[in-house]
Amino acid sequence: MELGLAGKTVIITGGASNVGRGIVLAFAREGSNIVIADIDEVQGQKTAELTRKQGGKVLVLKTDVTNPEQCQAMVKRTRDEFGRLDILVNCVGWIYDRLFIDKSREEWEKEVDTNYWSVINCVRAVIDHMIAQRSGKIISIASDAGKIGEYREAVYAGAKAAVIAFSKSLAREVGRYGVNINVLCLGTVPPASEEEIGSESMWRSGGLFYKMTPEVKEKMAKAYPLRRLGKAEDVANAVVFLASDAAGWITGQAISVDGGYAMA
Repeated sequence: MELGLAGKTVIITGGASNVGRGIVLAFAREGSNIVIADIDEVQGQKTAELTRKQGGKVLVLKTDVTNPEQCQAMVKRTRDEFGRLDILVNCVGWIYDRLFIDKSREEWEKEVDTNYWSVINCVRAVIDHMIAQRSGKIISIASDAGKIGEYREAVYAGAKAAVIAFSKSLAREVGRYGVNINVLCLGTVPPASEEEIGSESMWRSGGLFYKMTPEVKEKMAKAYPLRRLGKAEDVANAVVFLASDAAGWITGQAISVDGGYAMA
């Protein structure tokens, strides 16, 4: 299928590592202009180098997406560099893997800021431009936890549920301007290798990657009807489809990309 994404400009927040990295590389294969917006500039440059080897045009912008001013600056720089903005992919996420009663308020706030406020900040920074050009695609990466709840993920699940509701409500507001807004809800998508994890990644900082031994992964996979955990390319394939004109009549949806884990 020809997706028609060549020459389109896309911002991918959290594009330096893991799922975001896979999404960056997928857009590079489509010939898009790519902005990697990530707090981890070093890892962002590593991903950008892979992108350039595929012939893609890429700009790395060190951005804290919990800061609205930095989000506005990110969008301005994107438009200055490429002349327009067509697609926003919100792929920043963070979780502390502990029971709610064991977490500090600081940890709750980081989960809400990183998973929910980041989406609001970035959407607010791009939406006026998309309305003015009467076209645009916004895809936010959420989680099945936001649909069904998940053990040890109470605040994270609440923030991801907020992303889903926010996206549906906004899709009703801006659909008349030709702007499509959708959410992908993921199951577990661990990094495939050490080189995919930047120093700022929750997988490294939270120690999650190192807890996922082959035995743990095998046990977790049994909860999935397709009997495997996710890969970055599983998510990336869905993102580029939703970003394309082939998905022009899809908006306000929360679609699970999860190997059948939630089915809700």
